[in-house]
Amino acid sequence: MKLSHIFIIAVLLAAGFLIPAASAGTADVTVTSYQTDPASLMRWDSGTLTVTVMNNGAESVAIRSARLYGDEIQVLSDAYSSVGDIGAGTTKEFTFTVRANAPDATYYPKFVIDFRDGGSLRYPIPVRVENTGLAVAVAAKPSAFAEGREADVTLTIGNPRSARVTGVTVVPEGDGFTSTPSSAFVGTLESDQAARVIFNVTPSEPTDIAFRVIYRNGVNTHETMLTLPVAFTSDKRSADPVLTNIEVEPVAGGYRVTGDVTNAGLESARSVIITSGEPATPIDPFRVYVVGTLDSDDFSSFEVTFRTETGAVEIPLVIEYRDGDGNVYTEQAMVNIGTTTVLPQQQSEGLPGAAIAVLALVAVGIAGAVIYSWRRA
Repeated sequence: MKLSHIFIIAVLLAAGFLIPAASAGTADVTVTSYQTDPASLMRWDSGTLTVTVMNNGAESVAIRSARLYGDEIQVLSDAYSSVGDIGAGTTKEFTFTVRANAPDATYYPKFVIDFRDGGSLRYPIPVRVENTGLAVAVAAKPSAFAEGREADVTLTIGNPRSARVTGVTVVPEGDGFTSTPSSAFVGTLESDQAARVIFNVTPSEPTDIAFRVIYRNGVNTHETMLTLPVAFTSDKRSADPVLTNIEVEPVAGGYRVTGDVTNAGLESARSVIITSGEPATPIDPFRVYVVGTLDSDDFSSFEVTFRTETGAVEIPLVIEYRDGDGNVYTEQAMVNIGTTTVLPQQQSEGLPGAAIAVLALVAVGIAGAVIYSWRRA
């Protein structure tokens, strides 16, 4: 055999022994796990991606560098330019800061390890981008709002995302109302979890209440808004005092009105009082008639007395009452007095007939006593 042929065979045998040894070492290094924090990113969110590799071989493997790269997922941190050896049976972690620059989808940036003795490991890491925010809805509210009247508004906050969010806080914002509490802390919401918060609001004018929901996805802060219009309308459940069986009769110097007052509403009317309004002037004995509390479908009789200027045909009866929160409401019912004649007032001169009779009896008694004393004398 020629010497040149022997040399070539020797070189090939040497290469055959060396290459498997190097391949065996690098092939034993594998990616065992990876984790993104937060688990899913919203667009423009920043987070971390941690990759764990393990040397499953019997010998150490020298690593020259480790890096992560991708287009839709921007890598903000530098590559690991000097890693060193990874011992047999040991693990090593590599953490990168990333930012989501793309719409909803799952992307696969490449994780690459370059070995010092040649060769490399490439592994695609899935990163989920999900731009869905928290869902906010009004779960309960009053059928109507009224000035100065307290009302409970219940909100439901749900997390439709595939991962949890933290630090959930709800803050009502706007003018023309007060709220208790001024903010509500919900905390952590896991995926597909929901929570309820209740705000007791008291509007002073028609307004809009903006409920701002603030939360964090990892270190990134996000918010969702819900606007609740507040308009003053009649409450279908509120108390509704109605006057019936009205009768008007003249009295000395004025009029007397009697009748019934019935609560036709669904809520109680408290501290109910009835009196006459202008142009009438209340007079004794019933300037104001105190009814008290009228529950739903309850009724009470009443009477009021008043005088008015000549020529008045109608006068208002004023009904005042309170709700359970102490808010005062006033209603009026017109009463026709045009066909009723006022009786003249009694004269103040002279003595009433009853007083004259009493004086006469006293005089007779005195006279009898005098006559009796004379006869005995």
